[in-house]
This record gives sequence, structure tokens and C-alpha cells, in this order.
Amino acid sequence: MSDRRLTPNPDWATGETPARICLPVVDLLARPHGPRDRQLLMGEAVTILGQREDTAHIRAEKDGYHGFVNAAALGPESQPTHKISAPASHAYAEPDLKSPDRLSLSFASRVAVIATSGDFCETEYGHIPAQHLRPIDSLETDPAAVAERFIGTPYLWGGNSRFGIDCSGLVQAAFLACGHPCPGDSDLQAADLGEALPDGTPYLRNDLLFWKGHVALVLTPKTLIHANAHAMAVAVEGIDAAIARIASQGDGPVTAHRRL
Repeated sequence: MSDRRLTPNPDWATGETPARICLPVVDLLARPHGPRDRQLLMGEAVTILGQREDTAHIRAEKDGYHGFVNAAALGPESQPTHKISAPASHAYAEPDLKSPDRLSLSFASRVAVIATSGDFCETEYGHIPAQHLRPIDSLETDPAAVAERFIGTPYLWGGNSRFGIDCSGLVQAAFLACGHPCPGDSDLQAADLGEALPDGTPYLRNDLLFWKGHVALVLTPKTLIHANAHAMAVAVEGIDAAIARIASQGDGPVTAHRRL
């Protein structure tokens, strides 16, 4: 896999314009109108490197990835004040849980709070329950606990949201929420995150286990959490059982055990 942090498309380069994602979830494409590489969430910062008709070539500032998005998904640069801390939330038409919901937002979506009314915070997209928001500069402290919020989330290749996520997307969401830089692909995570441990090292919470094309996060010395195609969801599994099952599927042994 090429490192998409290092490969902007020079044919599209016309300058650099800061912008933000203005839709709940947006596919970051490998090429114009091509397959999904990853996803971007509401309020995430991007830089527009070039645009042709309905397609923009952008760099995602959270991880430096380059790719293509529908230009309609981009809005002007802004300064979010809060982020969604619940697994998912809704923006309502009024500060009332019985009012129409306008859109759904995933964990880590970023918004600017304009005002507070009772238990709701007003944003340009609607009113969001205050208990689902945290200040933009606040950090989580336990990546595994963040990953557990995604339990039951459907598996989605290249997904990065509560509505669909894959193995490396789950790890990225967990580590970015705790302030740890993290790429979005498992091979890059295996190269960038922490240090390799020798075979037989006891497992500790927040260790990472890698297979060819797969990654899981350790919860306890005997359990892990991962987005996987076996369950087609984010699920908790015994470490020994997962290692045996993955090997029996023909996907090989654990290739790395790493720790921050």
C-alpha cells in the first residue's frame, strides 16, 4: 500500500485553500469518482489543493491523507468549538427532543456552538444535546474505552464513523481522540505506532495486535476489540480465539504486537 500522506496529485495542484467538511460523513476517494479510501466527518479540517467541476483534490489535516471528494461536501474554513463525544448524536430543529431531527452526527464530528438553550447547544446545523458534546480541545485518556463506544457498529471497508467502520478506522478514532497521531491504514499503523514487542510479551490494555491487513486493540490480557468481517461489526473477542480463527481462515498469524 502506498503512503497516501506523501502522494498528492500534481496534476490537480493549483494552490492551498483551507476548508471544512460540511456533511455528516464524506468518502475520501482514491481517484475522482473512484473507490473509497477512508472517510471524513463533519467539521474536519481539510486543505483544497485543486478543484475541477464537482470534484476537489484535498488533504485531510487529521492525518495528512490526500484524496478526492465531492466539492459540495466542502464549506469555508471555520473554528469548531466542540466535538461529539457520544457514539452518535442528532441535530434537532429546535432545543426540544421531540422536534424534527435534521441530521445524524458520528463520534468526533466537530461543530461550532453558537448558544446554549437548556440542555441543548445551538449550532448552524441544529440543536445538539449538550451531554453529547465536549470542548474541542478536550482529550480522552483511554483508547480502548473510546473503541468500546463503537461496539455493534457495522463493519464498513474504509469506514470512519459510528455508522460504519473498519479495523484501522476504529484504531484511528480511538487514538486520535486521546491526542495520539495515527494514520488510517493498518500497515501504516504497524509502522508508526509505538514499538514492537517480542513474541510472548504479556498483553496489556491498549496494545495493538496486527495481522496482514488487520489490526485489533487489546482490552484485557485475554480480550481484544476490533472491527471485523467475521462479525461484520465492532466486537469483543478472546485473543486466543481470534488468533486461532484468523489463522484457520487462511489469513495468517499475528505479524506484530506493538505498545505506545
